Amino acid sequence: MKKNNPFWTLIPFYFLACSQSVSAEVLIREFKGDKSITTAEFAVKEPWILDYRVNSNFKESMGLEVSLVDAKTGFLIGRILKTKYAGNGVKMFDKGGRYRLRISSSLTSWNFKIKELSASEAELYSIKGQ
Repeated sequence: MKKNNPFWTLIPFYFLACSQSVSAEVLIREFKGDKSITTAEFAVKEPWILDYRVNSNFKESMGLEVSLVDAKTGFLIGRILKTKYAGNGVKMFDKGGRYRLRISSSLTSWNFKIKELSASEAELYSIKGQ
């Protein structure tokens, strides 16, 4: 076996490519900040998720409330997150459309990622039993 044989140099790349998991998540928008705002409009197809991270240097006084707003009419669809604690999580939605996030932030830094999922990937997101 020759060390200069191109076949042997490609084998590690083949196994690396085969071992990578293929994710169907598609990042649509990302919003970061620490102030109260209404985000720019974003359009998503169902199913989709809101992947969030919340933190604060003032954990005793922090607060965050996030509502989903119809981008076309400006009407409130509903509150999707309210917390007084640092942390992270995921919220899944089964209806696509054009939306905005209305974020009310008090002493809180936040990061929201809007991601579309494939139907098979959405099945992996389920409520965990206690």
